[in-house]
Parts: sequence; C-alpha cells; structure tokens
Amino acid sequence: MLSVLVTVLLCTAMSSEKEPAENENTVRIYDVSSGRVQVVERVTRTDDEWRSLLTPEQYRITRLKGTERPFSGTCPIPEVGSSGVYQCVCCGTDLFRYGAKFESGTGWPSFYEPVSELNIRFVEDRSYGMIRTEVQCARCGAHLGHVFDDGPPPTGKRYCINSAALKPASSIPRTETASEPAKDQKLASNRQEKATFAAGCFWGVESAFRKYLGKGVISTRVGYTGGRTPNPTYEQVCSHTTGHAEAVEVVYDPDKIRYESLLDIFWSIHDPTTRDRQGPDIGSQYRSAIFYHSTEQKRLAEDSKARVEKSGRYSNPIVTEINQADVFWPAEDYHQQYFEKRGIDPTCH
Repeated sequence: MLSVLVTVLLCTAMSSEKEPAENENTVRIYDVSSGRVQVVERVTRTDDEWRSLLTPEQYRITRLKGTERPFSGTCPIPEVGSSGVYQCVCCGTDLFRYGAKFESGTGWPSFYEPVSELNIRFVEDRSYGMIRTEVQCARCGAHLGHVFDDGPPPTGKRYCINSAALKPASSIPRTETASEPAKDQKLASNRQEKATFAAGCFWGVESAFRKYLGKGVISTRVGYTGGRTPNPTYEQVCSHTTGHAEAVEVVYDPDKIRYESLLDIFWSIHDPTTRDRQGPDIGSQYRSAIFYHSTEQKRLAEDSKARVEKSGRYSNPIVTEINQADVFWPAEDYHQQYFEKRGIDPTCH
C-alpha cells in the first residue's frame, strides 16, 4: 500500500515539471532544429483556407485523403552528404529525415521511420475493403499515406507517403542520429540498429545503457510502448490504464556492440522474476520486457532468456515478456537522461 502511495505521489510531483502545459488546442511536437520536444498550437483551417494555401493535388491528397499515382512524384533528396528533413506541406511540421528514405520499388516515397512518433498519428483505415494504418500529421491532421510491416531494418516498417504531402526543409546538423538527436549523439558508423527494453523505472534503465555511449551505444531515449493509448502522458501511464511499459530505446552500432551484449546488460540491471514490479515500483508500466525489432533479435532474446533460466541465478521463474516492437512514444523531455541532467547518481538499478 505504501509503495502504491509513493508511486501516485511521484506521478503527481513529476507532473508539475511539465512546461508548458498541454491542452486540447496544443500538441507535443519534436523539432529537429532545436533538438527538443515543444508544445505548439494545433493547426486548424477552414476548407476554403486550405484550398487557397495548397495546390489542387496537395489539397486532394492531404485534406481529402487521396492517393497520387505511383511514380508520379519523386520527392528528391539533395546531393549526397547533405542532411535535412521533409516537412508537412500543410503546416511545416518535421516528418521524415532524408536519411530514412529508401527505394521500395512501389512508386511512392518510402521511409523506415519518422523523425518522431510524436509528429505523426496513426488511424485505422477500413476503406476499399481493407484494414490499413493511415499516417497523418499530428499537428494539422493532413493525410500523408500508410505504414506497413514490410520495411527494412532496423525498424521493419515502410512508411508509404505521398510526395505531394511533403516539402524538403533546410539542412540539419550531421551529428543527429536517425532517431533522436542530442549533444553527445554522433554517428559512430554508417550502421545502426535499435533495441528496446523495459526493466522498471526508465530513468535507471537509460542510465545503465548510457554507460556504453562511445562503446557501441549511439543514443538512448526513454518513452512508452506496448500499450493501446496513442501519445500517452506520464500521468496516463501511471494510472495503469494505457497498457504501456516504461521503456528505453537504444540506438547502437552492431559493429561495435552486439545485441547479445545489450541483452546481458538488460538482465543484469533488474529482477526479471517479479511481475509488474521492480523494488518499490509497482504497476504494469514497470514490467520486464524485451521488444524485438527483427526476427534475429527475437531469436537472440529467446535464446538469452533460456540461458538465464537454466543458469540457476534465480530461484523463481522469469516473467520477462518478449514481444514485437510497437510504436515507441517518447516520454516528456524532463524524463530524458533524468539523472545525468541533474548531476546525481542513479538511485535505482
């Protein structure tokens, strides 16, 4: 009972740090140029206003959910070595990095991940007798395209986007990763993959993996995944109604650190035998889970779990879940690198 009270009080106290506050007229958006999540006004216009601002083709696609003919748009990328992002043609929100674009052969621009899941939203689309996942701009609701599970590593996703919904933006610093930029996040090589883990309070989990920055780990960020509520807040996750786990997404260089080594770190920093709990932290958001991004990661995770179970290290059964990686919703900025920003030693894990 005491631990539950502590959790509730912590959620309440942490909510006071959120600046600025959100409301029904605002939305959290990740801004590439500043490298920060910002609370901005939603963009709403009348139908006539959209018609006056957009070309007929842009209006048909973004506001009427149309689809351009395959191979009709090129969505060109600037010369090799340049960097930048594609923005929403309606409101200018950052959507996809140049480096995340790949040739899918479908005739539409394809990307393996967005700038941030904050900047897009997913809507079930049952048109044309199919069930698909529509991708919209989170700020203005523009129809962008659809996302499919047949993309390349490291995400396995293919964001199939209409080129008329995008516009190229100016260059961005080359020190940014394909997932989340930060002052110390420089690309270690041309190869990078993702790994996602949940092992209790994400402050301590992130701190444990950041010890390997420069040793194969490229970047980390904390967030929420494995649930059903889109774009959840910390308070919603603490209410135990969203189904999300507090998780850490690790971008790493597989040439410098193997996925098996990341699994070893994961097992070493928490107790995988306590269901929905780590120490005094109680709730489904603190569950032990591995979210794999590929069939190879799934195999390695299952093999690693089996070895730990056979090792005799624990007297109780391991309850760690192994699930396919779902949408990763970045947590509020004050949660990112929590201990590091405050100059204090980790108090968990």
